[in-house]
Amino acid sequence: MFETISVTTDARGVATLTLDRADKHNAMSAQMIAELTQAAAQLGGDEAVRAVVLTGSGKSFCAGGDLGWMQDQMAADPATRFAEARKLAEMLQALNTMPRPLIGAVQGNAFGGGVGLAAVCDVAIGVETARMGLTETKLGLIPATIGPYVVARMGAARARRVFMSARIFEAAEAVELGLLAKAVPAPELDKAVEAEILPYLSCAPGAVAMAKGLVQSLSPTIDDQVIDQTIRALVDRWETAEAQEGISAFFDKRKPAWISKV
Repeated sequence: MFETISVTTDARGVATLTLDRADKHNAMSAQMIAELTQAAAQLGGDEAVRAVVLTGSGKSFCAGGDLGWMQDQMAADPATRFAEARKLAEMLQALNTMPRPLIGAVQGNAFGGGVGLAAVCDVAIGVETARMGLTETKLGLIPATIGPYVVARMGAARARRVFMSARIFEAAEAVELGLLAKAVPAPELDKAVEAEILPYLSCAPGAVAMAKGLVQSLSPTIDDQVIDQTIRALVDRWETAEAQEGISAFFDKRKPAWISKV
């Protein structure tokens, strides 16, 4: 059914949703975005599912947006750009509002949109060696569609430490920032994730779903208006000369024009 992700469910009703483009560091292509949206709907609508674990195959959790996909957006007309940005935004919201506990098992590096995926989890556990960063501004872009979830998770004060600078930070700092609940040695990741799963198996699934919805209703608002704002910001940014230069420089394997010569 899926080509860029895999979904398995054990006898307890614990589903594992795995990003499965290890050769591309699980970068999110248009197909992966569509498949994640579909998987969120399926798992959220399956009453036999008690909890969902989101993880990645290979060395990376998620390298962010697939650069080929982003290059396509740079060449597209504004209406196409807006439609593709909406698909990305709707995927994030589908995972964020899925009425099942979503537990992130961040088994490797997470950059850009990968940080966004960690932020939409109800709790995320990472390996100690994982490195993370909101790297969009290095490409002349901005962390737009993931922004509401990152800010909701970190809080504005902590988000401002890493949101604009594209600075790479270690797992220990991700814990300090509130992005990860804890960082553990790689051999202990499965055990730590299982410790998050087990309590849910003793809870009423409907109550869990309603409690998750209540938390979100009491949190910073992420509604259609906010999502549309982030889509417009991303589309507007794609149209700038800086974004054109940043993406071109990446594919040309050169430094963009704004890199300091000092």
